[in-house]
Amino acid sequence: VQLVESGGGLVQPGGSLRLSCAASGFTFSSSTMAWYRQAPGKQREFLVGITPGGGTNYADSVKGRSTISRDNAKNTVYVQMNNLKPEDTAVYYCNRWPRPYSDWGQGTQVAVSS
Repeated sequence: VQLVESGGGLVQPGGSLRLSCAASGFTFSSSTMAWYRQAPGKQREFLVGITPGGGTNYADSVKGRSTISRDNAKNTVYVQMNNLKPEDTAVYYCNRWPRPYSDWGQGTQVAVSS
């Protein structure tokens, strides 16, 4: 299993980012995928998931500010994050949900600051 996240960066409050995750080593098209994040000093938390058929589930912390999507032809899952807040600062990861693989990617750092 390989998960490679990208698209993070430093943004000002209110800004937007689109994160990408390229997956390989498992049957992506039949897997429910999700984005997670881990802020400094906190546990990794679930943010949003997407089923093989496109059904979605959002955590309250990002509901209304984010949109998850997937491209099964590219084995890639995306999340569009809008109206970013300083409390969104974290390392963002993708993985299967609800049973994530033990092999996490390196994540992509998102920093929200003025």
